[in-house]
Amino acid sequence: MVTPARPPPMSGSHSRAPARLDRRRSVLVVVDVQERLAPHVHGSAGIVARIGTLMRAAERFAIPGVATEHVPDRIGPMIAGLRERLAADAIFVKTRFCAVDHPAFASMLATTGRTQAVVCGMETHVCVMQTALGLAAAGYDVFVVGDAVGSRPGRQDDRRYALERLQRAGCVVAGAETVLFEWAERGDDDAFRAILALVKGLPDERRSRR
Repeated sequence: MVTPARPPPMSGSHSRAPARLDRRRSVLVVVDVQERLAPHVHGSAGIVARIGTLMRAAERFAIPGVATEHVPDRIGPMIAGLRERLAADAIFVKTRFCAVDHPAFASMLATTGRTQAVVCGMETHVCVMQTALGLAAAGYDVFVVGDAVGSRPGRQDDRRYALERLQRAGCVVAGAETVLFEWAERGDDDAFRAILALVKGLPDERRSRR
């Protein structure tokens, strides 16, 4: 049985979008950014760079991060540049497309005590979408980072349909820069200066989508 982050929402309550992001309530969920999958995802270099930036920002703000690896014996492990930013026990090996269908993953996430799930990874229309829907059903406010999720070149329509479906289900789709500034909250402290450096390093979406 899935352990919700809080009591499940009443039917229809997800028609209202969640509140803005709060770094004290956030957990970063990185879905299936794996060695044998990432090279086949459209715009993967930019997507991986944005995910890395989100992970560095999460470290700066003490936001817990978890990641999934889908059947890594076939698709390979999480790519090294990202994997090294997480503790080994923060990486969950799964066989189901929706990570939340694994009770152990749901329990691991619940132990963070966070109620806002910021989701990024691959592929948008498969494991990202199903995991995000599972998180929403479990009571989390779900924020999908639209420029930090991706699908194969021949599945860009599916990617778009998935993001539209997630929005209809009450998830928020936001860009990586938007997430960083919501986590930062203010522009007059050292934390903002650190985040500003990360923002300046984000890849241009026009180039990375080619």
